[in-house]
Parts: sequence; C-alpha cells; structure tokens
Amino acid sequence: MMCLITSRSLSLENRRKLLLVLARDYDLNRSQVRELIKQYLGLELPADKAQVSGSEDEGLFSSFYRIERNLRHALQPVYEVLFERLNTHPGGLRTLTILRADILSILVEENIASMRALDSYLKEKLITWLSPAALELHQITWDDPASLLEKIVAYEAVHPISNLLDLKRRLGIGRRCFGYLHPAIPGEPLIFIEVALLKDVAQTIQEVLWDSPPIPESEATCALFYSISSTQLGLAGINLGKFLIKRVVTHVKREMPHISTFATLSPIPGFMSWLLSKLASQTVLAEGDNLSQPQVDGSSSSFYENILKPKEEEALMSLPKDIATGKNGMDVMLNLLTSTSHKWIHSPELLSALKPPLMRVCARYLLQEKKRGKALDSVANFHLQNGAMVERINWMADRSEKGLSQSGGIMVNYVYRLDHIEEYAHSYFSNGEIRASSDLHRCVDPE
Repeated sequence: MMCLITSRSLSLENRRKLLLVLARDYDLNRSQVRELIKQYLGLELPADKAQVSGSEDEGLFSSFYRIERNLRHALQPVYEVLFERLNTHPGGLRTLTILRADILSILVEENIASMRALDSYLKEKLITWLSPAALELHQITWDDPASLLEKIVAYEAVHPISNLLDLKRRLGIGRRCFGYLHPAIPGEPLIFIEVALLKDVAQTIQEVLWDSPPIPESEATCALFYSISSTQLGLAGINLGKFLIKRVVTHVKREMPHISTFATLSPIPGFMSWLLSKLASQTVLAEGDNLSQPQVDGSSSSFYENILKPKEEEALMSLPKDIATGKNGMDVMLNLLTSTSHKWIHSPELLSALKPPLMRVCARYLLQEKKRGKALDSVANFHLQNGAMVERINWMADRSEKGLSQSGGIMVNYVYRLDHIEEYAHSYFSNGEIRASSDLHRCVDPE
C-alpha cells in the first residue's frame, strides 16, 4: 500500500480508486468499537466514589481504565499507521501533502463520507507535524538559490510577479519577504508573506508595487503586509498564516524598533460576486408582481431590499442614457458592473456616481455579512481570526483585471494593534465580533 501511495506514476483515476480503498477498508474496526462500548456501558460506578479507599478504587476502576485504553486504540483508524510511517520516510511529508490535495480534489467532485473522514484525520496529523515549533522562519532574499526564487514567482497568488526586475524589487530595499520552511521539505516555503516598509499605511497597490524609489528604511514607520501565499494545495484549511504573521511582526519589531504600525493592504475577493448576486436577485424581485401589488398591510415583499440610498439612486438614474441604462438604480449599477471591459473606470461621471454606493455597501459587506457567525469574505475572516481590526477601505486601490472583477477595485487595510491582538482574536472567535474603525462604521450608515 505504501509503495502505491508514494508512486506519482499512477493516473488521477487510479489514485482516486486507491484513496477510496484506503478510506473505506482501512479505517476503524467498528465491530470492535461497538463491543467495547457495550462492555463499558455494562460496568457500574460505585454508589459513592468519595467513600472508596485507594486500594478499592484501583480494583473497581481497573476495568474502566482497561476498556478506555482499548477504546482509544480501537478508535484509531488503520491508515494512521500508514501516515505515521510515511511521515518518517524521506520526502514523506511532501507526499502526504500531495495525498491530501488529491483527497480534496475528490471531495470537490463528490461528497463521500469515508473520504471526508480520511481528510479530517490527515489534516489533524498535518497540523501536528507542522506546528510552529517545527517551522523555520526564513527571510527570502535575492541571494537565495534560484530554485527557491522560482517557487516564489510560481506560487505568488495575490499580485503576480511580472518579471525578474519585479521580483528583485520585492526583495530589495524597503521590502521584505519571509517564508516558513520545514526540514522535511527543504528549499520550498510552505507559505510566504511579502512586506513593504513605508511611512504611512498604503491606500493603493500601485504605490506598493510600482512607485519608486522606496524610502530609506530608517524613515519607515509602517510594515505593510500586501501578499500572503500558500504553496501547497494539500495544506488548505491549515492556518499557517496566523503563526507566520505573528513571527514576522516579532522579527520586524526586533530588527526595526522604529516600526510602530503593522497593517495590510488586502483584496476583498468575495465582494463583487456577492454584490452582483444581490443586485441581480433584487432586480428580479423588483420586476415581480409582489412589488407591483402591495400586500394587505401596505408593505412590499419582505425579500426585497433596495440597497441604495435615495441620493445614490438619484445619481445613478440621472446618468446620460448613452452611457448607463436601467429601470432603476440597482439595474443601472448591475449593467455597469457586469461590463466585461470595465468601461466605467475610465469615466469620471460614472466613477462619481458609483463610488458612494460601492464604498458604503463594501463596508457593510465586510462588517455585517456573515456565514456561520463569521465574516463572509475569506480574507477578512483570515485576518480577523488572527486578531486584526478593519481600519479603512480604499477606492480604486487595485485597477488590475483581477482587482476590478473581485472587488470593483476596492482594497482594505487591516491593522494589527499589538496590544490588542489576542483580545480581538478572542472576541471574534467567541461571538463573531468584528472590530473596526469609527470611520468605517460611519461609512456603513453615513446618515
């Protein structure tokens, strides 16, 4: 089995079959588990444990201890032995991350209970093996081996590196790049983060990536995290970034005590898809009979919500018909934002009409839209659970095709206030509380 698992010559379909066998035939012996539970339930506790002496206690409870020990052993799946042995082999940890990537790809296509259990167990093992104590913080520089630098270029997921000059700038004066390395996967960062040393918190990605020359590092007061990328698909859902950010903050603070602000300039990847879906659904509802015919109490459909303020509606409906059309403000907004050429960013008139509603609704999306009690946006959830607060949203901060498609060009600054990181992380984890600046709260409801 181990030889088959470690072989990369197998086709994707054969790896899928092999993993299904592993998940279904090498998990628990449930008959044994049921029998042990039956034995355990048949034991009787002493009526008054406080009155049992030490020697009697050992005798009475020995059966409990024995069955509990046997249960712990029986509840360990057979494939645990395979994982443990594989982890001790050279290249084994890399193979296990590739194995989990295969498992995740299968689960995307088909939700198989035994495969979910296999994934959950392997994920727990990887979390243990990749504890912060086992990871090395490495500052990546231009002097590192070419093979490592090539991986930085290949795996940069937020702002693609265009050429060697771009890479050299990101590793040069006024910039830092840090990665987590593991001795079992040499020469390849599991995750890396890019940092800009600035006088103030940047409002656009253009000033981070392209503006030059950088300021002297001695004049910097802000360390801005502008990109964090994972290199291993098989480590999805394992929050190495949380520990990396904290280690980098500690390192930078020690190296440059004059740095007082630690912030991010982050994308908002889910905003535009959420907004367009909402605009489309509300437009359909607006055209329905449920709005044209008032209900008994005089109200409209409880599902309908005009997300625009009266002044925003008026501004959108006042636009010349040759550049913007629609039956109402939301319809106009939907038509403009679904344009694949993004013509609206080149028109001062359209930008002026779109900025107020987009900024306000984006603030609402970040602070109020949730899933299972946590921020709906994945990047927001990542930084908030790490103890950051939402400081500011920035208009036309990323004019790239990706930035416009994901968030209408808006980016957000999260700030890590060192004295409050644990407090903010705890309140977010406990009750979903999102800490944000007063300016951002006013942006949600300016009136």
